[in-house]
Amino acid sequence: MSRAIQTQKRLQAEVDAFNDHVPLGAEVDYFEYEGAPLVRFKTRTLAQILSGHTAVVWLEGKSGCVCTSHCIPVTTEATAGAAR
Repeated sequence: MSRAIQTQKRLQAEVDAFNDHVPLGAEVDYFEYEGAPLVRFKTRTLAQILSGHTAVVWLEGKSGCVCTSHCIPVTTEATAGAAR
């Protein structure tokens, strides 16, 4: 299997996992870089692959898209209970 196909499969797995755990409109804590303060946003799109190289999501109130790896899903007691 070529490296490009492996990359696409890995990215699609990242996108699928993010979308399985973070529904549209859910809150996430976003960090711009390692050690940066967390800022809470709501997702305004589902995650997708950007230009074949990065798993991203768009956030309400944030210009441009962000890497899904920089988003931490916010778990509240209500959402945790609904998932059980």
